[in-house]
Amino acid sequence: MEQYQCENHFSTIFPFWKDLDSKDKELLCQNTSMQTYKQGNLIHNGNHCTGAIVVSSGCLRVYLQPEQGREITLYRLFPGDICMLSASCVLEAITFDVTIDAEEESTCYLIAGGTFADMAARNLSMKNFALETAVSRFSDVMWVMQQILFMSFDKRLAIFLWDEITKTGQDSIKMTHEQIARYMGSAREVVSRMIKYFVAEGIVETSRGGLKIIDRNKLRELAL
Repeated sequence: MEQYQCENHFSTIFPFWKDLDSKDKELLCQNTSMQTYKQGNLIHNGNHCTGAIVVSSGCLRVYLQPEQGREITLYRLFPGDICMLSASCVLEAITFDVTIDAEEESTCYLIAGGTFADMAARNLSMKNFALETAVSRFSDVMWVMQQILFMSFDKRLAIFLWDEITKTGQDSIKMTHEQIARYMGSAREVVSRMIKYFVAEGIVETSRGGLKIIDRNKLRELAL
């Protein structure tokens, strides 16, 4: 990756960048590649060390893919987000197998895991950054597990829909029932029945390939 482009970008997203000397900055840039993934492309699978992923554009989905059962979406990564769960060689304590794919066409910076690990071993601020990033994502994972284990499905769906319109700033959600079920780790039939209930309650209205929130207050009350 070109040094100027690399330094320009990394200096704005890595708080440890200012603590690196010129040789380490050059080393990190030399071991960083820019990759473009088409929608649906697999980026990381299992606990092998893909490296640290920095999203430049698009959106990635991080999820669990058990041998038996449905996928469970843990969180999504947007431009500026960094994934350390794909770099098990950086943090040896990471034994958490996740799968990452491109939810839409995405461009990412891929930092070689070995290089990142070697540098973090001798740079405390870099290692702390990696740990803090991983810990913050484990909080997201625990929130998903809490919803699945302890919340009713109507509340889970309300939270999911509320999060979607909060992220986009729009009342329309362009997702099929099948997509929503996949993100929530549920069955399409269960999602369809609950959306039908939401329609009857005047919370949403459905359209081909999506739905629209028509009563934000009711949705928010259910999500709280």
